[in-house]
Amino acid sequence: MTKHMAGTRKEWLAARLGLLEAEKDLTRRSDELARRRQELPWVRVDKAYRFETEQGSGSLVDLFRGCSQLLVYHFMFGPDYAAGCPSCSAIADGFNGFAVHLAHHDVMLWAVSRAPLAKLQAYKRRMGWTFPWASSLDSDFNFDFHVSFTEEQQRKGDVDYNYSGASVRSRSNEVDDRNPAPEFGAKIAATVGTDWATYIRETPGMSSFALKDGVVYHTYSAFARGLDAMWGMYQWLDRAPLGRNEDGIWWRRNDEYAKAP
Repeated sequence: MTKHMAGTRKEWLAARLGLLEAEKDLTRRSDELARRRQELPWVRVDKAYRFETEQGSGSLVDLFRGCSQLLVYHFMFGPDYAAGCPSCSAIADGFNGFAVHLAHHDVMLWAVSRAPLAKLQAYKRRMGWTFPWASSLDSDFNFDFHVSFTEEQQRKGDVDYNYSGASVRSRSNEVDDRNPAPEFGAKIAATVGTDWATYIRETPGMSSFALKDGVVYHTYSAFARGLDAMWGMYQWLDRAPLGRNEDGIWWRRNDEYAKAP
């Protein structure tokens, strides 16, 4: 017998109609936020960033591949990682399906990480992904867009993540929003073959760029919970009977689960 509140179809419909009004309001507010994102001022990007791709070395302009808009997912895969971040991997599992649609709507989608290209390519094959992925190893790109930090910055706590002085430090005995518990952090870091301090020198995010008359402009970036909408599985879980129903990190890379039910 379920412990959840049960009711008649009539009671369910009345409650559902009330929820529908709230959902419609959320949709309208989401539309308004989208408009506000598009109204942000554009910032010209003058630095000559270089990336390594399957097609060879290229500039930020080259990543547009003929489109006028570029979306970059800042994938946590540092030079010292043996594998990509499991959370970023869960997000990226959805990229294959919609990247082709975006490309046919004047928008290129790329993942960008600091790991060497060979590591990215090998992991991409392992995960069964086809979306483009570039290495920014020999570039300031990740640092300038606040998704990678040096060991010195980390040691001093001189970090700007998600538009605030987020705590990203190397002392494993500190407990904060980026390190809920030392043993927990160590377990997460172990999944990429490194320690916690090294692991959190990379952070997740996404950035948007526009190309106009040969000039690249930075238009938007989001980090942390600002990436929630990109986790396709969460949009489904939020509509499941038990919701996210989480107790720590439960997800795995797509090839690490036991046989599917």
